[in-house]
Parts: sequence; C-alpha cells; structure tokens
Amino acid sequence: MSKNLKKNVIIFDLDGVLIDSKKNMFLSWKAVQKKFNLFDISFDLYFEKIGQPFYKILEDININENKKKIKECYDSASILNLKKIKFYKNVKSTLKILKRRGFILCIVTSKDKKRTKMITSKLQNIFSIIQSPEKNLKGKPHPDQINKVIKILKVKKNECVYIGDTYIDFQAAHKSKIDFLFAEWGYSKRKKIYKHTIKKIENLKKINLF
Repeated sequence: MSKNLKKNVIIFDLDGVLIDSKKNMFLSWKAVQKKFNLFDISFDLYFEKIGQPFYKILEDININENKKKIKECYDSASILNLKKIKFYKNVKSTLKILKRRGFILCIVTSKDKKRTKMITSKLQNIFSIIQSPEKNLKGKPHPDQINKVIKILKVKKNECVYIGDTYIDFQAAHKSKIDFLFAEWGYSKRKKIYKHTIKKIENLKKINLF
C-alpha cells in the first residue's frame, strides 16, 4: 500500500479485522444446529457467508423457516460465549495511537448493535461512530451503512478508507465509492482486485494517511 494514501477517516469492519470471533461463531452455530436439528448445514458453510447481515446468511444457506428463533438462539449462545472473542494483537494500542494522531475512527459491521456494544464497551471513546445494521439500512455488501457514517461525519468520500477482510467488505466500499484496504490477517484470502492491502494492523501507524 502507498505510504501517501491521504485519508483522515478510517472505518473498520469488526469481525476478522479488530476481533477474532471465529470460536464464538462456531459455538453459536453449534447451538443452532443442536436446537433446530441443522447438522446438515456445517459451520464451514455458514462461515463462508459471514460479513452479511445474519438473515441474509440464512437465506444464502437455504434456511427459510424459524429464522427469528434461530437468530435468538445464535445471539444468546454468542453472548454466553463472549469471552471467546479476542481482540487481535496490537489492535487496542494501534487504535489509541491513531486516535491521538487525529484520525476519525469508526466501525461498520454486520453484527447487531447489542453484541457490538458489549464487545467494544472498553473502546467506546475511541470510535466516533459504531454502525450496526438497522431496519431502514441495507447491510453489506450494500453501501448504506458506510454512506450513513460519511453523511453523519459530513466528510468527503475521498477522505475515507474502509478496512475489511472479505469480498463483501470490498463490495460495500466500492459501492460507496471510497477506498478499500484489505486486512491480510483476517478470515479470507487476498484477491487480485484489491488495490491496497496491509499485513498487520500496527502497520497503520507507519502509513501516512494524511
């Protein structure tokens, strides 16, 4: 990635970028499998679809019944196993340094507001906006969430960069017409279409984004 990508608003995805929640997801999906007898739908199949809102994932893996109850079961198991979620190494220290340097930091995630707030509770003062899915906003890969953040901040799109780890994140950024920075430490492999990538989150401290 160029060391002169001039940005002052950094928008992060959550899962696979700031936090490693794969173990939590596994246990949550296991609870769903057990309660609704969905053992034919593996965790790997579910995990391939992450990055989208939960109901869209269910749709993509052909679950069309009991969706509300399945989400309630999944969320309950996720909250029960919240301690299985860990921030990636150097995330907290890097965020604090970027904040001190004057960057505007935000989160755009497909995770619901309740769990997102619980996970980021000790970092609330770091982020200007934490945007979870809402009724009137289409989730990623649609650009609605990112566009709402930009509108609230009253900044130009060329001032912003979205850091994500999936093709869905890339699509959301592309449709929002802002730059995308691929997090190589996340859950998916790099694609040739990604113009900018970063190997470790602490490398953000070395890049002149202004």
